[in-house]
Amino acid sequence: MQLSLATRLAYVFSVVSTALSNPTGEHQCRLASPHTPTFPLLDDISIEDLHTLFGNGSLSSVNLVHAYIERIVEINPSLRAVGEINPDALDIARALDVERSSSTWHSNPDQGKHLWLLIVRGLLTIPQDNIATKDQMNNTAGSYALVGAKVSRESSIITRLREAGAIILGKATMGEWAQCRSRKASSSHGWSAYGGQVFGAYYPQQDPSGSSSGSAVAVSIGLSLGSIGTETSGSIVNPAERSNVVGIKPTLGLTSRDMVIPISLRQDTVGPIGRTVKDAAYMLTAIAGKDRFDNWTSVQPYDTTPDYVKACNHLGLKGARVGIPRNGIDYYTDGSTKPVMVAFEKALQTVRDAGARVIEEANFSSFDPPAFGRNSSIVLDTDFVVGLSDYLSLLSSNPNGVHSLQDIAHFTRHDHREEHPDRDTYVWDRQLSRNITSSSTESWAAYQADLLMGGEQGVVGALDRHKLDALIMPTFSSFHLPAIAGLPIVSVPLGFYPAQTPLTMNLKKTMVSVAPNIPFGISFIGRKWSEEKLISLAYAFEQRTMIRRQMKPYIRPTFELSDQLEPTEETPYKLKVQYQASVPKPAGLGQRLVREVVRNV
Repeated sequence: MQLSLATRLAYVFSVVSTALSNPTGEHQCRLASPHTPTFPLLDDISIEDLHTLFGNGSLSSVNLVHAYIERIVEINPSLRAVGEINPDALDIARALDVERSSSTWHSNPDQGKHLWLLIVRGLLTIPQDNIATKDQMNNTAGSYALVGAKVSRESSIITRLREAGAIILGKATMGEWAQCRSRKASSSHGWSAYGGQVFGAYYPQQDPSGSSSGSAVAVSIGLSLGSIGTETSGSIVNPAERSNVVGIKPTLGLTSRDMVIPISLRQDTVGPIGRTVKDAAYMLTAIAGKDRFDNWTSVQPYDTTPDYVKACNHLGLKGARVGIPRNGIDYYTDGSTKPVMVAFEKALQTVRDAGARVIEEANFSSFDPPAFGRNSSIVLDTDFVVGLSDYLSLLSSNPNGVHSLQDIAHFTRHDHREEHPDRDTYVWDRQLSRNITSSSTESWAAYQADLLMGGEQGVVGALDRHKLDALIMPTFSSFHLPAIAGLPIVSVPLGFYPAQTPLTMNLKKTMVSVAPNIPFGISFIGRKWSEEKLISLAYAFEQRTMIRRQMKPYIRPTFELSDQLEPTEETPYKLKVQYQASVPKPAGLGQRLVREVVRNV
């Protein structure tokens, strides 16, 4: 049955009251009984914590999968961060537990494997729903047009994660077609026809930003240890800042885009989202590297992927030269960003106190957002048309017969679940109306102009003129130039909107964009292939501030590792929300488990 509006409101008010009574949510552990090990809370636990628990026998991969599924089922009706659960997750977990019990991989880091690989083994991650997995899950970009389609091979990113021993727990809900369908006022961040509307966890009806909306929310409230998102322009770092977590947008070419539903071959990147810089560094190490299916990775300046975890240095800021491009920040400031700027200036003092030299007015020599906006529009429009057709051509099964953007647009306009025309297809209409291709002179000229504005006239020029290691900017202003120039960003938590902040709604008037307790971030930006330096700086800042711990979400799952029953063959775990008799239970855990629970709570 559906919960009544009154019941839903009562629930929201109860969790808000709980959050307000304990706004900081101190880091804590829970003890189920005198005989139960003490476990960190799942929205605080780190990759290294789990490695320790696996190593001393306190925790199994099966128990971990059980716990995460419990939390997803408990909270997903409210936030919709997870679109599907992997029906194979338990089997994969059992196999890892057998391997762990019969080997010494956890205690012999020098026997043919890197330590980072041994520690990552067994972690759970939720990739975004545009990163193909060759299993029982869908890869839809949030659209019903691709439900039931099968891929000929899975993403190289997923293959790398599997080879590292990671468990793909499910798929994260995302902004449909990576927010590349509708005008901003016609749609909303984190909405998709297939996944529903994702909400942030720090204020009721919070705008989660996009398009890696579910990826960031899932990590923030402990539905997964980490997640993998995609970014064309801000789609990793913006959701990360709004969920009080860390997002890394890598250099274009550091991670493969093979079998990732594309927007632009010349801007798309795939990167990790984690609760800490070190967790994100572990994941980046696992997914980075050259790939024969993505030629852009061939330009990497190294054959062996760096161990980015080794860059996590408490003294990373000492002796560094960092610059503040004020003209790139001021352009995007308004009344709603005043609290962010107050926190940003305080953060710069923290950076100075840590031994870095901060260079003010390290400005971009030419900064013309309308110009690079026009150029980027041409690049993205022409790239998407050809890139989407290329992806669709690699499907081994295509039940809706969609082979081009024209087909996708036709499907969307005629399937009521896609909510057209309330959510329009303005972006596609513009793309289909252009009489140029990605290889045309106009598209190439726009791309070259972007590279110049983002590089020599923008980020790279500022870095070189002032001999800087990195630029530092509030995350809300940080992503535009790195997007068009293929440069890396690391965003970490900076602060939260204060208690008296007035509410600001999104353009569609359906979600809250600015409100008390909503998080915001700070970004470290560098040259191509400078991820090690950026991670070092970001880690040092994170460790000196620990801002993430200063505020907890208003709504969080309650199930923890210490709450689990002893698993048995008959009852491997208990679901807090049971299926009704009239609803057939999917095979195994069911790829649509989350959606069926949402519909039938």
